[in-house]
Amino acid sequence: MKVLVVEDERPISDLIAVYLEREGYDVHTSFDGESGLECAQSETFDLIILDVGLPKLDGTQICRQLRASNNWTPIIFCTARDDEVDRILGLELGADDYVTKPFSPRELVARVKAVVRRSAQITSETLDEEGVQLNLKTRRASHHGIPVVLTATEFDLVAYLMARPGQVIERSELLENVWGYSEGLGTRTVDVHIAQIRTKLGIDAPIRTVRGVGYAWEAPTHESLT
Repeated sequence: MKVLVVEDERPISDLIAVYLEREGYDVHTSFDGESGLECAQSETFDLIILDVGLPKLDGTQICRQLRASNNWTPIIFCTARDDEVDRILGLELGADDYVTKPFSPRELVARVKAVVRRSAQITSETLDEEGVQLNLKTRRASHHGIPVVLTATEFDLVAYLMARPGQVIERSELLENVWGYSEGLGTRTVDVHIAQIRTKLGIDAPIRTVRGVGYAWEAPTHESLT
């Protein structure tokens, strides 16, 4: 597995590399935004760890450019900004997860494993509910026959809901089973991803919000569309 670490603080970059290499990952490093973007565009990686506060080009700009060019390599944002706005912005741009400095290297490794595991999951099954089709082998999605590009986390979130049509799934259950852990993640993480999925699927996205609880995979009612 190849991981790109884009982090301008070399002691942190070195620490991340040491822990990931112990787990068998092939780690490449960049120390500013421009070289990080160039590396991400010129090589193929299984995951990118991306600092937000980078010189020359910040992490959100890199993520935006990669997603705009249809590069959906899983991204984990790493930021010193303890601000929910920054975390939500990263998720809305298409990041799969985030950690806030200072962080435990073991926690970061656990999150890397979870994201890589989700993005590499391959089965022979397909799901087809309420006009949405998922091919779990090729990890391609479509809505009424029109292709929809989902991040690795968005894909797994949709798949988890689709496999349980009509059931109300609590946010805590989604965090545990889609992200692979719930510690350190707020329920706002789920809400942001659901909002992004709805944007991609359109007004008739078959996801019902159950206030104070979670979400259910159901066709929208007439009232919910008005």
